[in-house]
Amino acid sequence: MTIKDITIVIATYKSEEKIENCINSINPNIKIIIVENSNNKKFQVDIQNKFSNVKCILANDNLGYGKANNIGLKNVETKYSLILNPDTILEKNTINNFLAFLEKNINFALLGPLQEKKLSVLDIQKQNNINLFEVEYIKGFAMFLNMKKFKNIGFFDENLFLFLEEIDLCRRVKKIKEKIFVDENIKIFHYGGKSVGFISSQEIELTRNWHWMWSTFYFNKKYNGFFIAFLKIVPTMIKSFFKFIFYSVTFNQKKRNIYLYRLSGINNSLLGKKSWYRPII
Repeated sequence: MTIKDITIVIATYKSEEKIENCINSINPNIKIIIVENSNNKKFQVDIQNKFSNVKCILANDNLGYGKANNIGLKNVETKYSLILNPDTILEKNTINNFLAFLEKNINFALLGPLQEKKLSVLDIQKQNNINLFEVEYIKGFAMFLNMKKFKNIGFFDENLFLFLEEIDLCRRVKKIKEKIFVDENIKIFHYGGKSVGFISSQEIELTRNWHWMWSTFYFNKKYNGFFIAFLKIVPTMIKSFFKFIFYSVTFNQKKRNIYLYRLSGINNSLLGKKSWYRPII
């Protein structure tokens, strides 16, 4: 295996502050597909002119992590792809360690780098000081895909705009008895929550609360049915309602809005409406 067998896919949304640092950490001989969640033609032209290995596709709208990555993955022609968040930095040996994993001829669908926290470990293999873990899921900031495995699995669920996209994908991988690994020799630095610039912290907070509630109910309904999903969400819904009332009467507008958005996210998901909310810039 060589670097020509790998394509990197990065979904961006107004990520100009971070994306160049990410690209600069990647071997310039590796093809990169960026899917920009806007119609920013200037960004597309500038990034392609600056980096000859980059192809930038404009989504023309804010489609979210899953749908944008699906666009990129459908344009991949290599055997393997590596999904990255724009706020990641590869170490010097990161790609070589991915290739070293491939040389072992291990049957896998998904591979992740060293994780920030220990996941649900199914198996531990230690050979020549190499730590390789089979796990239930990996985090979405860096996901290495064995592309042939996904012809039947499909890619991300495009109904999910934010949160649980990678958990859903990993669950579908495990459902058909395919394997997911973490290789702790592979290291990728992830800033975390820093992919998007130029959005106020309050707007980010409102967006996260709306979509966390929407995605949580949708995910549980998808796998457990409406009734079980409803039972799981009811305690959060009740707490959010009373906190909304409390912060309304105490004139705490910031906190009030957070719980209002939580309730809106839950309500829209309960009614079967799409995850329509988008951050206001």
